[in-house]
Amino acid sequence: MYLETLHLRSFRNYTDQRVTFSAQKTILVGNNAQGKSNALEAVELLATLKSHRTSRDRDLVRRDAESGQIRATVARSNGSLELAMTLRGKGRRTLAIEGEVLRRHLDFLGALNAVEFSSLDLDLVRGAPEYRRHWLDALLVQIEPIYAYILQEYVRVVRQRNALLKSIRKSLGDGGDATTVPRSDWDQLALWDAQLAAGGSRVMRRRDRVLQRLIPLAQRWHDRIGGGTEHLSVIYAPNVECDRDDPAGVRAAILEKIKERRLAEQHLGTSVVGPHRDEIDLQIDDTPARAYGSQGQQRTLVLALKLAELELIEAVIGEPPLLLLDDVLAELDPMRQNQLLDAIQDRFQTLITTTHVDTFDAQWLSASQVLVVEAGRISP
Repeated sequence: MYLETLHLRSFRNYTDQRVTFSAQKTILVGNNAQGKSNALEAVELLATLKSHRTSRDRDLVRRDAESGQIRATVARSNGSLELAMTLRGKGRRTLAIEGEVLRRHLDFLGALNAVEFSSLDLDLVRGAPEYRRHWLDALLVQIEPIYAYILQEYVRVVRQRNALLKSIRKSLGDGGDATTVPRSDWDQLALWDAQLAAGGSRVMRRRDRVLQRLIPLAQRWHDRIGGGTEHLSVIYAPNVECDRDDPAGVRAAILEKIKERRLAEQHLGTSVVGPHRDEIDLQIDDTPARAYGSQGQQRTLVLALKLAELELIEAVIGEPPLLLLDDVLAELDPMRQNQLLDAIQDRFQTLITTTHVDTFDAQWLSASQVLVVEAGRISP
């Protein structure tokens, strides 16, 4: 898989910029706030349909424009593809492959695969559980695009169920009981319970499956980078404990826990049971990395996870994905820098942002395309 061209129009701080990639490694160099990360964000959007920096399309469109566009040409083992994404300040985005507008955004996923590693990824260790859930879900979307639909449906059910729980809480009021709630609300809640259990089962089983494949890869990379002196554990801690090999059993376990937490949900007016409350526990030598890991340990852990992502995506899709490194080399010590650069070699097309090219040795620079980014313009 190789990104041949990238064309940005009214995207972030870019007015109209076209880039042709001529080497397996491209270094984007420039001062901060010039547009380096924006270029990588555009590639991330083509790969995942999401940005790790914003959830609103209007933030992606240049201020003086009503819409923005990302176009790219991608070489795959079975031929080249032309991809296009039109983002609007108001209204729904449009996706196209080979000039054909897609009715389902799901059909765009898998055309380009990429793994991004940025300084924000340390939140995988330090941040709240939602960071780790989002990371795992983003990986799943790339190797199993149908998961995007499964997750979207589950989120829709949770939102609808939460709205109903809020209504029930209001009906109960101060000192009310079940008789003050319309019978239709209880009947509707039972339907949402069943849908949450069904959708939650699909989400949980896929999360469990992908982690079982990712964990040994991450542990091997962690041993290699850290010299084998510490042991990495990645533990899936679902909100509902059950045998995840049994779909019916998972659904039954979710419904049983909903019954146990019924009063709590009515009091809070929100769903407290389901995979939207899952945790992925990261440990170093059986100690929570979030609480006790040093910065060096945390960076080693995240680097191991990212390299494992690359390896797993390559194994599943049969082609190496792109690697996007957003200003992370400066945060890694020389040993971890060398481990990362050695792992990359020419196996993955890599786009790297940096403020100084002296981070790289002469051999790397001579084998790389170096582009300067300044005020939304990219030039050799």
